[in-house]
This record gives sequence, structure tokens and C-alpha cells, in this order.
Amino acid sequence: MEFLMEFGLFAAKTATLVIALIIVIAVIVSAVHRDRHGDDEDGELSVRRLNEKYRKLREAIEARMMDPDHRKVWQKKKKKDEKAEKKARKTQDKARSGAVIETRPRIFVLDFDGDIKASDTETLRKSITAVLAVADPARDEVVVRLESGGGLVHAYGLAAAQLDRIRSKGIRLTACVDKVAASGGYMMACVADRIIASPFAVVGSIGVVAQLPNFHRLLKANNVDFEVLTAGEHKRTLTIFGENTEKGRQKFLDDLEDTHVLFKDYVSERRPELDIQAVATGDIWFGRRALEVKLIDEIQTSDEYLIDACERGEVIAVSFQRKRTLPEKLGLAASTAAETTFWRLIGAFRNQKIQ
Repeated sequence: MEFLMEFGLFAAKTATLVIALIIVIAVIVSAVHRDRHGDDEDGELSVRRLNEKYRKLREAIEARMMDPDHRKVWQKKKKKDEKAEKKARKTQDKARSGAVIETRPRIFVLDFDGDIKASDTETLRKSITAVLAVADPARDEVVVRLESGGGLVHAYGLAAAQLDRIRSKGIRLTACVDKVAASGGYMMACVADRIIASPFAVVGSIGVVAQLPNFHRLLKANNVDFEVLTAGEHKRTLTIFGENTEKGRQKFLDDLEDTHVLFKDYVSERRPELDIQAVATGDIWFGRRALEVKLIDEIQTSDEYLIDACERGEVIAVSFQRKRTLPEKLGLAASTAAETTFWRLIGAFRNQKIQ
């Protein structure tokens, strides 16, 4: 038993050393790889035809509902239709390479899942760049499935500006909100030509908020001084540890109000039919109430909209997916291997103890 425990400890130390060496080597290799190839290879574009996805779902249900004889006939016809469709697509590709031909409208689908820092903006930017390279303003459309409760003003300002690129190219833009597009999320949604939301989606919150604690009295009670040195009257208005003045507080409020005015102007320019003074109070509205005050244009889920879109054109989901770096891949593999080894050793010790 003692020999097994010593062997187990030796194996654990060896495994830890090997894993550490692998991670160090991976970091070095990854750094060299970035130096050689730059930042252009930090992700890849994913393109999926949603028509195929919805068609397969429909066919799966239809097949399950048929009796065996009808299913065999249906499957033969399906294979025949698929061959004909594949042949037609090849013919179309050849024709497209030789001359411009009329095709069905294309609906490009983008996703944005927002956090307080609008971290998804970078992938949205790259996806939009890819779509704008091929989209035709005369017939194509972009749909953004948007989920965000808002966050930092400058971060969501940039995210909304990315969507503005689509509109400035004359391409129709539709925003679909299934759960929430509030504050900065609504700033993005209002860029669209049309906003569609589910019945209980949360929209609105056209307002600005800032909050911070102040520990000045606590520090003062414990005889701790905290000094804030600035060059410029308004370089620092409110602080966390210093003593806040009424003048500084008023300047902070003025800045908030100015930001709110900019927010309202931004929404008004893109949705002129809104009574901006009535809706820019910071309140939120659920889908049906939002329709009444014209914050949105239609009650519908994104699934309904995209399934209908499949009937009129090619629906293509476009996303830019960041590649995992070599250290991340090896780190994940190493952590998995280490966890597996650990539990195997525990299992071996338990078996010995039982015996």
C-alpha cells in the first residue's frame, strides 16, 4: 500500500511537470506563430444555409409520420429531387462565373449577444465586413438577432455604428429581439429599418445611469487621507475615495444629461415617428406595449421571421468565430488529462483501501 502511494505521488508530480512544460512550449510556439502571421488568422468565418436546417427539420417530422411503404416512396423521390437540385446549383454556379444572373434574394443573419462591454462588437464588425463585400442593395437583406441589456456608452456606440455601415450602403436591415434590447441594446436596434420583437421581449430604457460608492467618510473616521491631484478643472468630478463636492457632482450630472440628449437624438434620427420625449424616460416596455408606442414595428419571434424568409430567398447565417490559440487548446487538453489522471489515482487508492 505504501509503495502504491509513493508511486502515485511520483506519477502525479511527473504529470504536473510534463503539463507545465507543454504549456510553456505552447506559449512560445503561439507567440512565434503570431509574429509570423499577424492578426489576420485569429478567427474564421462560418457560413451556414438555414434553409437546409429548417428543411431537414420539416422532413424529419414528415418521415416519422409516414407509414413504411409511403416512406420508401418519399425517400426515393427526395433523393431524385436532391440530385436535380444539386445539378441546378452547379449550372447556376457556372453561369455566375461567366455572367451576372438573377438569383433569389439573400437574407444574411448576424448574431449579437451583448454584455456590459459589448464584447461581441469585434466579431460583429468582421461579419459585417464580410457581408458588405457580397450583399446587393437591390435585393438582399441583413437580419441581426440582437440580445443585450446595454452597457458602456462608448462600447455600444461603436456597436451601433457597425450596424450603421449596413444602412449607409442602402441594404435593408431588420433587427429581431427575442428577449431584450434595452439601453445600449436599443441604441443598436433603432438603427434597423424594421424592429421585430417577441411578445414579452424587453425594449426601451432610453436613459443613462452612473453609480459609484464613496468611502471618504470611512477613511476619515480611520484617519486615512486620500488625495486626488488633477490638472484641469473637470479632470475628475466624482471619486470613490476622495471628498466629493457639490460643484463636481453637478458637473457629473451635466455630463449625464448631455449623454442622454445625444442618445435621444440618435434614436430620433433613426425612428422619427417616435414621440421621443414620451419614451426617453428610462422606462422599459414589453413587446406588445412597445408596439403601441412605436418602439418596435411588429410582434414576431426571430424563428417565425426566418422561416418565412426561407420561402422568399436564401437565408444564410454568417458569424466570425475566434480560433483558440495553441496554448488554449493545449491548456484545455492538459487540464482534462490532469483531471482524468487525478480521478484515476483516487480510484486506484480507493480500490486498494477496499481490498
